[in-house]
Amino acid sequence: MSGSKRENDQDRIRVLVVEDDAVVRWRVCDALRTATEFLVEEAGTLAEAKSHLAANPVRVLLSDLRLPDGSGIEIIRAVRAKFPDAEIMVISILGDEESVIAAITSGANGYLLKDAFPADVVATVRDLVRGHSPISASIARFIVRHSQGSGRKTPLPLNTARLTPREIDILWGIAKGFSYSDIADHLGISRQTVPGHIKNIYRKLEVNTRGEAVFEAVQQGLIKL
Repeated sequence: MSGSKRENDQDRIRVLVVEDDAVVRWRVCDALRTATEFLVEEAGTLAEAKSHLAANPVRVLLSDLRLPDGSGIEIIRAVRAKFPDAEIMVISILGDEESVIAAITSGANGYLLKDAFPADVVATVRDLVRGHSPISASIARFIVRHSQGSGRKTPLPLNTARLTPREIDILWGIAKGFSYSDIADHLGISRQTVPGHIKNIYRKLEVNTRGEAVFEAVQQGLIKL
């Protein structure tokens, strides 16, 4: 019976999830374990990921970049060097310019901001295995700009109307992780007006999530973290 199980495991797609946030790691791993084709293993630190990699093959790597004992870039490079055919996707809170370029050049096939990570984790990983490259919309736009020679520190012009000073203040609050109530209190405005401002920010920056809004604003030079 144990031999049959080992043979079965060898046929499954080995997925390593590297994430220090226990709740996020549990959510991703639990979803993937509902699919019989995946053999899911997990690590909460860079050291744990390296230890796992030394003893086990990896077909798919899902990794955060900010780990308590180092950068996820290290495990991306290690997996790419040891298993050239592996599929690698970054799942991060915020992709600053340096992190995005480092992840992609180190071998990541996809890059999703955590608040844009799809509910259907299984479908996303299946797409990754099929050769697709899941990338958050704002990250994709940045990569296009960079590849066209526009990946520079200077602000890029907005394609739509510029944000108002009030919208920039609210966006800064979002970047700092403040709640709607905190933002309203800080700016002396009604809490009920904040969602309307955020909706306008999303429309002008052509984004759908808080993480994408912050990333796009940083790339446009509208705010500094």
